[in-house]
Amino acid sequence: MHNTSSRRTVIAGAAASAVALCATPLRGAEPTIHEVNIQAFVFDPPLVEVRVGDIIRWINRDLAPHTATADERGWGTAALSQGATGDITVTDGMETSYFCVFHPHMKGAIKIV
Repeated sequence: MHNTSSRRTVIAGAAASAVALCATPLRGAEPTIHEVNIQAFVFDPPLVEVRVGDIIRWINRDLAPHTATADERGWGTAALSQGATGDITVTDGMETSYFCVFHPHMKGAIKIV
């Protein structure tokens, strides 16, 4: 009878391990790409929730050029003409407030979760 109990313990442990592995994100998995549209002189969405390693992609849908530039200028896209895109990879501790250098009233935010 002791043998059956040990076998059950091993099987239960193996099952619990399998469930834990399936529920845990794999390291090295592809980053999520979060798109922010620039249209009508606003960033849409104005707040994007991301994880470290994800990519934020800004797409300029306006006629005017725009940028996405950190408030303290720690990162930024190049000037984006109509239809152009700019990507930033999210890093731990990066600045999370940004604006357009051509149109400083345009503001956006990043929340790292």
